[in-house]
Amino acid sequence: MSLDETATATATTALATETAATGGVAGVAIAAARFDAFAPEHWPNPYPRYAAARQAAPLLPTSLGVHLVTRYEDCAAILQDDTWSHAHEARLFHPGVDHVDLPASFLWMDPPDHTRLRGLVSKAFTPRTVAGLRPRVERLVRDLVDAMTGAGEVDLVAALAYPLPLTIIAELLGAPAEDHPGLRRWSGALARGFDPDPLLSPAEREARTRAAREFVGYFRELIARRRAHPATDLISELAVVEERGDLLTEEEVLATCVTLLVAGHETSVNLVANGILALIRNPDQYALLRRSPALAGPAVEEMLRYDSPVHLTTRVARERTRVAGHTFEAGDGVALLLGSANRDPAAFPEAERFDITRYAGQAPARRHLTFSLGTHYCLGAPLARLEMQAVLGELVRRGITMTTREDALAYRPNLVLRGLASFPVHFG
Repeated sequence: MSLDETATATATTALATETAATGGVAGVAIAAARFDAFAPEHWPNPYPRYAAARQAAPLLPTSLGVHLVTRYEDCAAILQDDTWSHAHEARLFHPGVDHVDLPASFLWMDPPDHTRLRGLVSKAFTPRTVAGLRPRVERLVRDLVDAMTGAGEVDLVAALAYPLPLTIIAELLGAPAEDHPGLRRWSGALARGFDPDPLLSPAEREARTRAAREFVGYFRELIARRRAHPATDLISELAVVEERGDLLTEEEVLATCVTLLVAGHETSVNLVANGILALIRNPDQYALLRRSPALAGPAVEEMLRYDSPVHLTTRVARERTRVAGHTFEAGDGVALLLGSANRDPAAFPEAERFDITRYAGQAPARRHLTFSLGTHYCLGAPLARLEMQAVLGELVRRGITMTTREDALAYRPNLVLRGLASFPVHFG
């Protein structure tokens, strides 16, 4: 049994025993009170706490005013049920914040607005269109890995996990390379700002407000330049649509640009870093990948399941409905703990084990929830998969070995978009 599996078993047994001894509503209350996975000391490994909560109850009340949904079946059902709306995350987690502080986007809309806005940008992210990006992605990965292998030990987050997806999404949008440092800084502040306001410091909320306004100002100026001098990028296309005035308002164009930039790379940053860390911690799986490079695709799916780049999303009931024996009234909110659902042993046998063959063969595992399900299935999923597969392909092609210093790993405080802040890796 691995250290992670041992920690999970210990936490689960302790909380489940206490909850069962108390029983009923009181037992659920204890589980909710004991749930501390979001505390700083658990950022490196929240999974034992997730497992304990999952075993204790399918739904946990929280101080955020929403129930936490812990299990796969319930999360999957809610994601695919149009009874639940995704248009109210700002109200649930960011009360009092207006659209200037945190731009609204099709991420937080329902049809028909969601359908209209998503349709305008979806053609840039179809599997066929993304496949056309493969040569550029592979060339960029090759250049970044060249620089890393020549440097000995590097911070993988700074050297690969950030520049790869940020460069690709910025090029798709049409943001010049010299602007990338500012885009990364603003994006990081917004990514942290997606977490519930009660979990943010005043300085973090202020940084989010400042970043949102700087983002809007930046894209407003860039759209004006593209309107005057169109190029072959997505911003140029959106600027023309907005100019016609029949499909997009200026505010919708601005919010869409911010959304595509942030969502288009922040999750992939976590995928690259979390995925490579999983390979380092499971050398048998990396050895298997090197022997069988065709497992790169299934390996990416397992990385997305095992250490999800996205841990939390919200929904609000449109009407009275029941989940896991609980009645939700119209307007009640839930927070879906995707990081827990993806490790639910009821859905994934040996869920705590990292297994790159899980999604291979004739009978692959059930779909993970990292990219959501239903109407809000992730638009950028094909691009994220391509980027990570390119990284794995380059590492395997070169026969690269990797080690890290566990005591030097540092995690960002982010809850919604969980990932590493720094990740020292030595390449051989």
